Parts: sequence; structure tokens; C-alpha cells
Amino acid sequence: MTGQRVQLNGATQGLPISPDIFNLYNTTVGVSYNFDVFGGNRRVLESLASRTIFQKFQLEGAQLTLAANIVTTAVTQAKLASQIRANEESLTAQQQQLVVARHRLRLGQASEDDVLALTTEVEQTRAGIPVLETRHKQMTHLLATLSGEAPGAALRPSFEMGDFSLPTHLPLIVPSLLVRNRPDIQAAEALMRVANADYGAAVARMYPQLNLSSSIGSLALGPETLFGTGSLFWQVLGQLTQPIFNAGLPAESRAALAAFDASASNYQTVVLDALRSVADVLRALENDARTLEFQSKANAAATALAKSVERQYSIGTASYLQLLIAQLQAQRTKFELIAAQAQRLTDTVALFQSMGGGRLNNMSVE
Repeated sequence: MTGQRVQLNGATQGLPISPDIFNLYNTTVGVSYNFDVFGGNRRVLESLASRTIFQKFQLEGAQLTLAANIVTTAVTQAKLASQIRANEESLTAQQQQLVVARHRLRLGQASEDDVLALTTEVEQTRAGIPVLETRHKQMTHLLATLSGEAPGAALRPSFEMGDFSLPTHLPLIVPSLLVRNRPDIQAAEALMRVANADYGAAVARMYPQLNLSSSIGSLALGPETLFGTGSLFWQVLGQLTQPIFNAGLPAESRAALAAFDASASNYQTVVLDALRSVADVLRALENDARTLEFQSKANAAATALAKSVERQYSIGTASYLQLLIAQLQAQRTKFELIAAQAQRLTDTVALFQSMGGGRLNNMSVE
């Protein structure tokens, strides 16, 4: 509602009268409607909705990546903890053997070189522990950071290899429908829908636009008669707009089409990369299982051999060189077994991530 103070000069209309001053009151309600004949508005809304979906899957992808990084970091922390413990066990055994070597030296059953060599091995093993502890602490700090906390701000759990267990069955074949659930594929598909909708909107702008507007109101000289029947007025207006010459519209349409082609190519690339990553992980898991089996057998044999040689060395039926070789072999196989276990856990995490966090059901399994 508006109110105006108006002065009209009769001289402007050829009338010999003095200026007339009066009040004018006006209230108007207007409605305008655009007929979306060629679907331009509908395609714009479709584009906005698809952009929202794209952002949603971007968030899901970030959350999935964060979860995978947390689990992978925890597995690495557990691997380092197990290797530290294995080193400490080796150090304890070597220190015991050093005591035996010194005792045999006093009895004349061992040489000074044997004691020096074993001392060197003990110190080298001891020197390797701080390196592993540093990396273990780094993984602890990283785990805290990934969890949204400052390093050292809170006590984080320290994981061991025994805290993790693999699924009962791991797949040899993954249906492509499961791979389609990956957030990056869903996001790429949403971008393709955005480009398709933008192209449709660009094409629609090249065609006529039909608008209908109407208004109803009241005009009076005083507020007391503003809503009287004699003061009402209405207006209906139809408008058809046709772009006669606008060189930018066809160019905009071609650009939108090129953007759609680019998004389609991007979608194809994302899908192919997803299938490749799943195939790589499946092959890695297959080899991990074989490696873990062989490494377990090697570690069992090396451990049994080391214990046998230790007994022989303690009674003087085995040389120090034989003992050293057996201990080094046992320590190496123990480290390799821990690494093989951690690698299989890490690749299992990668499989879940490559499938978009999907479940391992209804699949061919090993």
C-alpha cells in the first residue's frame, strides 16, 4: 500500500486554474507466472538437485577415505608394535646367549671373537628398537590427528596384531553393481546429470519464453474509500519473448554440450579406474593369502631351528656362526610374517574402500 501527495498544475493542460493539490492512495497485488513450455526452469532445478547429490557423495567419499586411513594407520601401528616386541624378544635371547658365550670364554670353550661378535649383534638389535618406537609413536600421533584430536591430547589405544581379524571369506569376484556404489562413481554420475540439465536449460533459452502477469488493486483519493467497489482496478498481461538474434545463445548451447561430453568421459574414466582398483586389490589379496601361508611355514621352521641350535650351542656342539645364522634367520622370518599379516589386513581395508564400503556378501569367495 502506498500514499502520495500530488500537485497538478492546470496550466500544463491549458487550463487557467491554480495548481490543485490532493492525496492519492494505492494498494496493488500482482502475480506473475512463467510457462515453462520448453522445460528450461525444470532443467535448472534438476541441475541444482544434482549438484546437491554431488556434494553429498563428495562428503561420503571423504568419510570413507578417512575411515580407511584410520584403519590402515591402526594396522601399521600394530605391525610396528609387534616388530618392537619381536626385537625385544630377540634381544633377550641374544643377551642370554652373550652370558653363555662369556661363561664359555672363561672355560676356554669360546674365543674372544665370538663374544665380540655376539656383543655387536646385541647392540645392533638394541639400536633398531628406538627406530621402530619412533615410527610407532608417529603412527600414534597420526591416529590421533585422523580422529580429530591433537597428538598427546588424549590417550589413544595402542593396537596389536591380535586385535584384528580378517573376514571369514574374502571374495575372488566382485559384482560390478557393488562397485557402482562407490561415492566417486556416484559423484561422477551426478556431475553428468548436472551437465545434461545445464545443456537442456541452455537449449530452452533459445526458444520463446511465455510469461503471464496479472494485478488487482484499488486507487482512491482518501483512505476511507480505498477499498470501495468504485476504486478497484485489474490488469492481465501476456508476454511472449522470442530472441531474434543473440549469438551468445547458440555458443552457450554448444559449450554446455561440450561440458556434457566432458562429464561423460570423466564418468567413464572414473568407472574404469574403479574397476581397475578393485581388480588390483583382488589380485593382491589372492597373493597375500599365499604369501602369508608360506611365510607362516617359514617362520615356524626358522623358529624351531633357532631353538635347536641354541640348545646345541649351550652344550658346545654348535658353533657361534651356526647360532648367529639361525637367530638372524628366525628374526627375519618373524619380521616378514608380521609384515605379511599387516599387508593382508591393509589390502582388506583397501577392498572395502574400493567397493565403496559395501558388504562382502553374494560374491564368489576363496
